[in-house]
Amino acid sequence: MAENVNCDMPFTHHPHWFSPKTGIYQSKHAPMDLPTDPFLDLVSFVFSHRHNGVSALVDSSSGSSISYSKLLPLVKSIASGLHKMGVSQGGVVLLLLPNSIYYPVVFLAVLYLGAVVTPLNPLCSVYEIRNQVNECGVSLAFTVPENFKKLEPLGIPIVAVPENEKGLKHARFSCFCELISCEFDLPKRPVIKQDDTAGILYSSGTTGVSKGVVLSHKNLIAMVELFVRFEASQYEYSCLRNVYLAVLPMFHVYGLSLFAVGLLSLGSTVVVMRKFDIDEVVKVIDEYKVTHFPVVPPMLTALITRAKGMNSCKLQSLIQVSSGAAPLSTGVISEFLQTFPNVDFIQGYGMTESTAVGTRGFNTEKFRNYSSIGLLAPNMEAKVLHWNTGAFLPPGSSGELWLRGPSIMRGYLNNEEATISTIDNDGWLHTGDIVYFDHDGYLHISDRLKDIIKYKGFQIAPADLEAVLMLHPEIVDVAVTGAMDKETGEMPVAFVVRKVGSVLSPKHIMDYVAEQVAPYKKVRKVLFINKIPRSPTGKILRRQLRNCLTSYL
Repeated sequence: MAENVNCDMPFTHHPHWFSPKTGIYQSKHAPMDLPTDPFLDLVSFVFSHRHNGVSALVDSSSGSSISYSKLLPLVKSIASGLHKMGVSQGGVVLLLLPNSIYYPVVFLAVLYLGAVVTPLNPLCSVYEIRNQVNECGVSLAFTVPENFKKLEPLGIPIVAVPENEKGLKHARFSCFCELISCEFDLPKRPVIKQDDTAGILYSSGTTGVSKGVVLSHKNLIAMVELFVRFEASQYEYSCLRNVYLAVLPMFHVYGLSLFAVGLLSLGSTVVVMRKFDIDEVVKVIDEYKVTHFPVVPPMLTALITRAKGMNSCKLQSLIQVSSGAAPLSTGVISEFLQTFPNVDFIQGYGMTESTAVGTRGFNTEKFRNYSSIGLLAPNMEAKVLHWNTGAFLPPGSSGELWLRGPSIMRGYLNNEEATISTIDNDGWLHTGDIVYFDHDGYLHISDRLKDIIKYKGFQIAPADLEAVLMLHPEIVDVAVTGAMDKETGEMPVAFVVRKVGSVLSPKHIMDYVAEQVAPYKKVRKVLFINKIPRSPTGKILRRQLRNCLTSYL
């Protein structure tokens, strides 16, 4: 790959936001003051922001809602009830839930007690749930009734959460009903520090199997300020008029940071959808006059396709669509701009390890940069390093992105080795993504070192699928990599070495994996191979496999 790329002109002098001496890129935005009180928790911080917001959370299918005036009392009621159930400071609570208006309330209630939330995709398999429950030491789980059978063998108390208010009438939700109608009578709220753990979110990191990312109250407070509140401050329109459509899952850092935390400090309205369905999305945008729609690339593609055959008076309320979690092709971006000429479009970049903080796009009347992933967030620093020599690289040159700032995770749960290889002694997070800064200070993502497969914005660690496949008695060796796919971004492909004489078919292998993992993690194609290419140290040479894919497919 060429090192000096995408330069409109050679750099004869370095911009003020880059130091050739240290290799550090500073944010072009002015630094922001973050709270210095060590005894501050996320919930107190979110509710310390006074605003005149009316509807906080609205259920898209029934219209039932939670008003801002009822939000904190609800959080306190649930916290009180959880305390009676034995949840205490430092205890870990699993949220195995799809999106609902109750997700943010439960999340904040757990944190109000000084306890810790670990979210998980409700479609995960028993095997995946058991791993997370055991590793985090989960003491209680919130889930939906259809997941009871997955959790019951684990022997932890379970609370069923309804989709909306209607569900509260059913007997199966009686425990949740008691929680939200609980009198607030906490004898004394525990002393919670900014440095205390607030969440354990699972991420594949830069390589390897999924790991628990430990995020503190401080990390989440920094995220609210540097990502959500800062972004809102750049625009002239009032946050109180903003209506966000929450289709992105709240069990993912992108959805969680916006819909369960950040936006609630601004007084904006969050319309919550349980799952993505493009016809439903169009209906909901029009019905609730949605102004902001954060998406992942497959949602954007579906929106463009759907809008093309539509009446032009539809979707008039949209002000901005923002995309993150996976890179977008320039073709899709220009198609969006043609289809929605009056809607602002931005991209952003963040990782679970950086609490969703990294870069965000910002367009003005005079300057628009749609293809980049935006400017570095306030208070954040970056470096771009040559992936072989480790040399600092100036604007215009591609290398691995390193990030440093107040939102960087504390580390990986019970995994010092992975923490040390991801965050160095100087606090730099090695992202594994290949990027370059252009001469206006905008960041562009061009490739990635890491192995992660991004399927519809979801992260899949190849090592997780390889571990499942290696348990099959007829498989000798295996490697999983991502194949580019127009519809989903990337899809997992397994290269399999069979035992001599085995007649295993690709379908048999795909079905075998499907039984043991969440639907989005399924292997979509199997290719038989004589030998898996490996480095002298035994590492799978995935890049080599990806290059082979073109000829195979």
